[in-house]
Amino acid sequence: MDYELLCTQVLGIVRLTGNFIRKESMSFDSSKVEFKGLNDLVSYVDKQAERILVDNLSELLPESGFITEEQTINKQGEVYNWIIDPLDGTTNFIHGIPTYSVSVALYANDEPVIGVVYEINRGEMFYAYKGGAAYLNNKVIQVSTRTAVADTLLATGFPYYDFEKQAQYMALFTELMRSCHGLRRIGSAAVDLAYVACGRFDAFFEYNLNAWDVAAGAFIIQQAGGKVMNFSGGAEFIETRELLATNSRIDAELLGFIRNHFKA
Repeated sequence: MDYELLCTQVLGIVRLTGNFIRKESMSFDSSKVEFKGLNDLVSYVDKQAERILVDNLSELLPESGFITEEQTINKQGEVYNWIIDPLDGTTNFIHGIPTYSVSVALYANDEPVIGVVYEINRGEMFYAYKGGAAYLNNKVIQVSTRTAVADTLLATGFPYYDFEKQAQYMALFTELMRSCHGLRRIGSAAVDLAYVACGRFDAFFEYNLNAWDVAAGAFIIQQAGGKVMNFSGGAEFIETRELLATNSRIDAELLGFIRNHFKA
């Protein structure tokens, strides 16, 4: 499989989807919002964007399966499976906050081979493919080179429906606020991960994320020289729904902070 060529084709599909989302944002009617669960919002834009992705990606690899947030399709591929978030940052989109993205990953035999995150309003296309580097709009990107948490800018996400670990999380925030340049919460995990890949953030951590939130961004970080792990330092960040992504230079120090509050 020529993953570079396939990735180029995926970029066109993702850009098409992003153009649809951008157009709809100009006249979006918030009364059309639906609730999947507590603070878990969805709109016709999410659903239609997913249909665009599924229909076009299916043409690229007819034998492929899909893992999708809005469950447009239920199909498991023997080798290839797409992991899709058609609109990561739906709450931002609904409220008119201009940070949201399209996230698409391709797995082959349970290993990532393509990752694409398109930050729509800035027109920034982050991507990587097996055998290549990581890119932002055709330019090679790499993670930051900072070696101490004290010198870093970190990103995270806040609990919004599962508050079981809220106390531990807030205690961790308090400690990190005193130990780094700052904490940011953008509202799109895919964008957070892309920003780690290009060195804007030095690390990102969050729990209760789904595969479609992180699969593409995590692969881009790895191809950019970073590391992705769970809160115990293991590789099973999708299975455990705990994710720490770093520039590979501060992971040990950050794991120390996390372990103070989240016991393995």
